[in-house]
Parts: sequence; structure tokens; C-alpha cells
Amino acid sequence: MVGYCPICGKPVYFGEKKRSLGRDYHPLCLKCQKCNRQLTAGQHAEYDEKPYCSHCYLKMFGPRGTLPSHYENTHTHTSASTFECNL
Repeated sequence: MVGYCPICGKPVYFGEKKRSLGRDYHPLCLKCQKCNRQLTAGQHAEYDEKPYCSHCYLKMFGPRGTLPSHYENTHTHTSASTFECNL
């Protein structure tokens, strides 16, 4: 049975699929919907059925003003409510 990529809607054949979070993707389609970074199967988050890298997911949908400790040295806080990404 052929599945369909949730990003492009085209058929995903067995030899080319990347299975992640219960869905089959084309390898080039499995990327963050915000920054376009290629994602590793199972190592991303989804919102509204779209994949995001952990950083973009937290920035867009996480609690305001908090980031995990491994992002501490990669961001500059320019005010109490904003930060600049140095990645």
C-alpha cells in the first residue's frame, strides 16, 4: 500500500520514505516549516500536522520567555520579551 506525503500530497514509495510520528514523508519534504532545516525522523515536533524543529516549535508555540538550557548560549536577550538567535 502506498502512502501519501502530508507535505506535498504525492505518493511515497517504500524505498524512498522517511517514517516519522506515524506518517510517511519524502526525505526532502521532512523539514521544518519555519526555518526549512532538514529534520531527522522522530526528532521533531508537530503543530497542526506540520513538522517543526525543536527550536522553532518552542519559539512559536512554547511558553513565552522560556527556552531549554541547551539554548542559553545561542540566544541574545535584547529585551524582556524578545531574543535574537545566534545559531
